[in-house]
Amino acid sequence: MDLAARTLTNAFVRLEPLAPRHRDALIAAAHADVSIFAHMPYPVAREGYGGWFDQLMAEQSAGRWIAHAVVTPAGVVVGQTCFLNPRPELGCVEVGGTWYARQAQGTAINPAAKLLMFSHAFACGAERVELKTDALNTQSRRAMEKLGLTFEGVMRRQMRRPDGSWRDNAWFSVVAPEWPALQTRIEARLHAHAA
Repeated sequence: MDLAARTLTNAFVRLEPLAPRHRDALIAAAHADVSIFAHMPYPVAREGYGGWFDQLMAEQSAGRWIAHAVVTPAGVVVGQTCFLNPRPELGCVEVGGTWYARQAQGTAINPAAKLLMFSHAFACGAERVELKTDALNTQSRRAMEKLGLTFEGVMRRQMRRPDGSWRDNAWFSVVAPEWPALQTRIEARLHAHAA
């Protein structure tokens, strides 16, 4: 797997590799309603988004993550999504660190962004794309199920939450042999949304 950062675009969304020019727009989008970060491992509500942005840029510079700003066709920055912890020797990468401003939730943006991320990962040689969420995050879990991802189970006490409590993670995935059918399913959903 040779995963590279690049701009990914379709009719519903543009994913731009994260750069300093995105900082202010992401801070504004994040701070419009910090309650959307209730299940995130970084304490945005307490410390603001700026620290997380700096962490993303550091992880990206170290080659551990590939972060993207999520941008509408009208040019409005409405969130972020990332490739996390790529393991080229295993052909595996996680899609995560994803959040959307309230006005983008429940729209075509999430399935369109996932279509771009998954397509790019598999085109770069991925064998497995995985996603995780706090087991308590029912909204995120429903979104992954609606996409058609395979639920793999819950890993207990896998991470710490910002308040210090243990977080159990619910894991989902799609593997290369499943990707063509899932791609068709997501494309059909987007086509229905556009109709």
